[in-house]
Amino acid sequence: MSQEPSNQTLYDELTAYLDGELDAEAVRRVEERLARDADYRQELHKLERAWDLLDGLPRATVDDEFTKSTLEMVALSASQEAEAVAQELPRRRRRQRIVGIVSMVAALLVGFVVGTQIWPDPNRDMLMDLPVLEDLDLFYQADNIEFLRLLEEEDLFPAEGPDES
Repeated sequence: MSQEPSNQTLYDELTAYLDGELDAEAVRRVEERLARDADYRQELHKLERAWDLLDGLPRATVDDEFTKSTLEMVALSASQEAEAVAQELPRRRRRQRIVGIVSMVAALLVGFVVGTQIWPDPNRDMLMDLPVLEDLDLFYQADNIEFLRLLEEEDLFPAEGPDES
């Protein structure tokens, strides 16, 4: 069950037919329909009459002054647009530089934070071992580790590390 085309579609099709814009297959379809559909033929005749009436109207003439004023308006508009773009360009560049600098600083900060979290600080381990390192010469004088354990049980080593004074 096919729907009838709308009036606009019919008008467009007939207009294209009168203008010679249809391909051979479309021309054949239109001519077949014109042969069997009286309403369709009537629409074509209405369009032909309207076009004939339009052809009879006097043509408007344009003098050189109209052309000159139109070109001046176009030139003025283009000039104003170019001036606006030229005025905006330094602001746009400044904005791009600021965004670039802020982006670089943000990237550096993120990189630093991520880097400090991912890679361990070797000095942190040394700082934790500082009490042992300060007394390393004394530990070399001990014969074995068992001797050092006995000294620790006697509470001879300070628990909080070196004096903070």
